[in-house]
Amino acid sequence: MKSHKEIKIGAILSYIIIILNMLIGVVYTPILTDNLGQSEYGLYSLISTVISYLTILDFGFGNAIIIYTSKYIANKEEEKEQKLHGMFLIIYCIIGVVAGIIGTILTINIDILFSNTLTANELYKAKILMIILTVNLILTFPLSIFSSIITAYEKFVFVKILNIIRIILNPIIMLFLLKLGYKSIALVLLITILNITTLFINFIYCKVKLKIKLKFGKIDTILLKEILFYSVWLFLNSIMDKINWNLDQFVLGMVSGTIVVAIYSVAAQLNQMYLNFSVAISGVLLPKVAQMEAKNASDKEFSDIFIKTGRIQFLVMALILSGFILFGKEFINLLWVGPEYEKAYFIACILMLSITIPLIQNVGLNIIQAKNQYKNRVKVLFLLSIFNIVISVFLAKRIGALGAALGTAISELLGQVIFMNWFYYKKIHLDIPRFWKEILKMFLPMSVVIIIGILIKIIIPINTPLLLIGEICSYCMIYMLITLKFSINEYEKTMLKKPLEKILVKVRG
Repeated sequence: MKSHKEIKIGAILSYIIIILNMLIGVVYTPILTDNLGQSEYGLYSLISTVISYLTILDFGFGNAIIIYTSKYIANKEEEKEQKLHGMFLIIYCIIGVVAGIIGTILTINIDILFSNTLTANELYKAKILMIILTVNLILTFPLSIFSSIITAYEKFVFVKILNIIRIILNPIIMLFLLKLGYKSIALVLLITILNITTLFINFIYCKVKLKIKLKFGKIDTILLKEILFYSVWLFLNSIMDKINWNLDQFVLGMVSGTIVVAIYSVAAQLNQMYLNFSVAISGVLLPKVAQMEAKNASDKEFSDIFIKTGRIQFLVMALILSGFILFGKEFINLLWVGPEYEKAYFIACILMLSITIPLIQNVGLNIIQAKNQYKNRVKVLFLLSIFNIVISVFLAKRIGALGAALGTAISELLGQVIFMNWFYYKKIHLDIPRFWKEILKMFLPMSVVIIIGILIKIIIPINTPLLLIGEICSYCMIYMLITLKFSINEYEKTMLKKPLEKILVKVRG
């Protein structure tokens, strides 16, 4: 009962974290870009991207620790659990040292990587940022084991509250430092201090509250091989994600400079917010999928939940995407980071369009895991991520940030759209033709709303923030009225009515 309560509260706190990150992204980013300046914000984004590649050295072990610890807890195998934690602490210490060596090599060779695009002062700052972030990684790897242990013990409330405190503290302290005149080095130092402090608190919680003990001795090679076999696909998936979503800033840093990186980073942040909306929606329906997996549901049942989820996600994602395409440029110029970042609008449009179909189909990933087909997906998409490197570098050299975004979009189209729809249909046996018929039925009324939105913009050109807010609100109201009348079905109407009825009962009561 207590575990169920932890999961329920933990889920609520997860959504609070998503909302907080979005709010901070909207409010804090323009202050940060304004105080740092375009060049230094681009430098900070570039070095953060470079160092983030080293996080793949985790090899997916974090998930493995959670799964195996949970298994030993359930079977009350205390000694095996202690040996597992001892083994991983040693492994993570070794990984931390390796990360430190690679980080040091990268720091020494910053001049070679970026001498064509960065000034002497930027190269000097880049080295300091790299040193701080490398130290952060060296300490993060061995201490991260305790975060995984806490998750395995299902202490979600503690983990989420600690995360919320860190999310809130970071911008508050940084705003104070920015007022004192500190820049990117202070920002990275603050991130490092908060991260290490959080990890030490996890360590203390494990020792004091959970009474965790670690046993060191001969490494169980059979267990390690078993874990490696499990983790390898997560590792490849991690590399694939880093290539698809962090490659562009790195390439642009080498061929275009910090200002272009800054513009692309703003677009990438908008894209991440868009992605988070989809994750939040699918998260509500995932428990049902998990139950279906346990009951060995039929292909038709999986297709039904795939289509139901896809329709709901499309309803929300189409509003955000169409709204951004219509009003995004004015939002960036008038309300957010300013006209010097206007090109971020076009980059964000390319990225958001490329991930819309994967986002409305993301419940399919859980179905793939249920049918034990995850590794086959990773194999193909990993190869396509290599293709992404080639085409993004080629296009970035010719048309800059737009080229890098187009390279990623082409890769997403080939892999996440064309291949994955074929894969869902042929290998997972989901009813993809029916899925697209349902989406088309929803899209036709929505296209009328988009035309109305375009006409409003033509008749009343947007030139003030107040007018922008007014037109966005009007568009949302028209969208909701038309989609509620013509796009949603009885199941979706019931889903909307239930929470509204509960609210009305509470208000009347």
